[in-house]
Parts: sequence; C-alpha cells; structure tokens
Amino acid sequence: MKITFFQTGGSIDKDYPRILQSYAFEIGSPSVKRILQRAKPNLSYRIITLFRKDSLDMTHADRMLVRHACLRCRYSNIIITHGTDTMIQTAKYLQHIPDKVIILTGAIRPETCIESDAAFNVGTAVGAIGYLPQGVYIAMNTRIYPWNTCRKDASCQFIEK
Repeated sequence: MKITFFQTGGSIDKDYPRILQSYAFEIGSPSVKRILQRAKPNLSYRIITLFRKDSLDMTHADRMLVRHACLRCRYSNIIITHGTDTMIQTAKYLQHIPDKVIILTGAIRPETCIESDAAFNVGTAVGAIGYLPQGVYIAMNTRIYPWNTCRKDASCQFIEK
C-alpha cells in the first residue's frame, strides 16, 4: 500500500517554541514522521508539508491548495493531518475528488505531549485507509466517519450528527 501524508498544521504538529520567552506553541515538523518511525509500518509513504497553520487561521486559498494537492497526488490513498476546529470545513472542499480515499485526522493534544491522541488517530487512519471506498473521511476518537456524518462536540470529541 502507498499513502501520501499532507501536513497542514493544527495541534497534532504543535511543539514548544524555540524562543524561550514565548509561551505559545509553534507548529513544527510533521508529527506523522515521528509516529511512523516508531510504528515501523509495512507500507510505502511520503510526507509533504503543504503549510503549517492553526486550522482557525486557514483561508479559502489554503483549502484550495489542499484540494489541488489531493487532485495532483499520484497515490490514491491520502491522509491529511489537520487542526480539529475546521477539519470538517476542509473535508467539504474535498468531497468531489474522484478515485481517492482521503482521511483527515488530527489531535486534541500535540503529538509531543505524553497524553496525546495523535498516534492513535494516525494509526486509525492508516489501518482503515485500505478498506474504505473512495470518499472523504474523518479519523478521530477511535472512529472513522464519512466527513458529513460527524461533528465536534463541546468536549472536543467527534461524534455522529
């Protein structure tokens, strides 16, 4: 199996700042690279950084860039790491891309935090991608959802609508 991972940012990729006087997190290198290095999966993959933004800062142009990258991608299996706040909005931009399985995933806590859900969510996406029909999905909280059947609730859990 071959998978392309696109990094867009979000909490999954947040890291402690390089400037010691700052308390805010920075979006760093793709967390999926560290997750896959630890897991040693039996698959071929490549990781491409599209941009590094908090999903609340994403624009229409950013979402169009993600869409264009998915359309151009030579692999039919795509996993996008993304902030959870606007993950469903981005999924809507991708809904009519033919012949691809696209899964958006992220984390409530950064991958660098000990209690992060990042590795589990990425693992859920990787484990499911080869079995799903073409379409756009969300992999969060131990589940795979068709993008238009879920929502994020007040406790930051993705649940069915």
